Amino acid sequence: MFLKTSCFTKWLCFFALLFLLMSCGVSRSIKDIPDVSAYSSSIEERIKVSDSVFTIGNSFLSKNKQGLWELYVEGDPLQIGLQTGSLTQELFKKQEHAFLSKVGELVPSKTKQYLLRKVVAWYNRKMYLHIPAEYKAEIYGLSKYASNDYNHIAENYLRILYLHGAHDIGHALQDLALVGCSSFAAWGEKTVDGDLIIGRNFDFYAGDDFAKDKIIAFVSPTEGHKFMSVTWGGMIGVVSGMNEHGLTITINAGKSKIPLLAKTPISILAREILQYASTIDEAIAIAKKREVFVSESIFIGSAKDKKAITIEVSPKNFGVYEVPNSNQLICSNHFQSEAYSNDQNNIKHIAESHSQYRYKRMQELLQQQPKVTPQIAVDILRNKEGLNNKQIGYGNEKALNQLLAHHGIVFKPEDRMVWVSSSPYQLGEFVAYNLNDIFNKKPTKTALSQSELNIEKDSFQFTKAYKDYENYRQLSKEIQIAIDNKETLDPSFIGTFQKTNPEYWEVYYLIGKYYYEKQYYTAALHAFEEASDKEITTVPDKREIDLYIKKLKRKLKQ
Repeated sequence: MFLKTSCFTKWLCFFALLFLLMSCGVSRSIKDIPDVSAYSSSIEERIKVSDSVFTIGNSFLSKNKQGLWELYVEGDPLQIGLQTGSLTQELFKKQEHAFLSKVGELVPSKTKQYLLRKVVAWYNRKMYLHIPAEYKAEIYGLSKYASNDYNHIAENYLRILYLHGAHDIGHALQDLALVGCSSFAAWGEKTVDGDLIIGRNFDFYAGDDFAKDKIIAFVSPTEGHKFMSVTWGGMIGVVSGMNEHGLTITINAGKSKIPLLAKTPISILAREILQYASTIDEAIAIAKKREVFVSESIFIGSAKDKKAITIEVSPKNFGVYEVPNSNQLICSNHFQSEAYSNDQNNIKHIAESHSQYRYKRMQELLQQQPKVTPQIAVDILRNKEGLNNKQIGYGNEKALNQLLAHHGIVFKPEDRMVWVSSSPYQLGEFVAYNLNDIFNKKPTKTALSQSELNIEKDSFQFTKAYKDYENYRQLSKEIQIAIDNKETLDPSFIGTFQKTNPEYWEVYYLIGKYYYEKQYYTAALHAFEEASDKEITTVPDKREIDLYIKKLKRKLKQ
């Protein structure tokens, strides 16, 4: 059962385990310091113009009024790494601390630490062999600005190298698909001007602090294509981005068998595609030559091809999916290509997870819009209701807007336009950027966005319902702590908690768990029956609630 609270804990746990492996000798056994002798190792000293503007020659980092950090860097791999590390060093250290400070908290048992780090070390033992040399050089430059507070865990380069496989490691260890990302594309007759439009939510949650300092990176490398991506301190991989040729890439977690060896992290593969592909065929060719160790749908949009496809990769399979004679493409968290038509893990995932539900909701919303525009794409990404506009509770993973996204993003590749959401979630202003202006002209050090083309904030964030949801998030943590520690809550708590998010099944599930632990079996049964009547996220969740109901009915008959 993956609740929002436990989802957060599990992701942080895997980040913690990722770094715990370093203390069991990996840093001593792997001597993979990249050869950077072919690159320039000197950069100018960083100049702090203000608390929100930093410069190094032509490169800079500045914070816009929406709270997004805009980064521009240029040069060879080592220079890009060094400039990025220097410019973002405070953000970099903040993100690293957010992960590593959780190690002792989440894995307090020394025995469990020992066993788990052995498992992760086993998974990671050859991952460094599958990362291209230029990206290892960039990570090496970046690592020069990592915090020295964690040298006892591992030296900086290896620590940051393995951070880039954090998503993959967590996925591999328990075959997790906790990120419920949603993507869609429309073109031809489905858009106002016929041009390709792509929308995507990156529903990755690693704590509130994680999403506070989003970086919109604009990179001008000496080799390959110039590109932009949405990232965070310490990350050179790509999860959402577009290059100067109008090729876009986003990634959606899938499900397959658990692999035995860590290979190319998905974010690194996505970076390579973005930097070196300008067409769909080129993207497919790059994806085919890399070995991955988790399952992922790689959503590719192309200005040159004027359409979108998905590349579906897993450790032992490869597929490409597009809809013949169609002007739209939809992707959630299951595979659709013929290559996976008989994949039992994928079939089970479609049947039991929330992926198919979100897929149908995107279909429904796109059918209601004969002509998609960037504004309409943003409206779809912000949609909080279920099928047929059913109220399913705020934060439900069956909704497109699960109110936990790191970012939402909209691309218009043929115009080289991109809109990136600002906090909170996808509700803040979507900030507009024109890659032609940024890469073809010398960018200014104050602002890169085209503010006149920004898409307005969602008024939902100013409503009582939103305030109630934020209160729900806090209260759900409190009731979970009470359940775990067998504590007694104030009698008024339950009623207050229920009112914060009355249509969400998880509210009643948590109340039921609390009453069950207190042996208030009649009240627990009523709460679980209420939960059962709501739109429950997954089949395993529904099974668990049904089991509680059966168990309680037996107890009450005794």
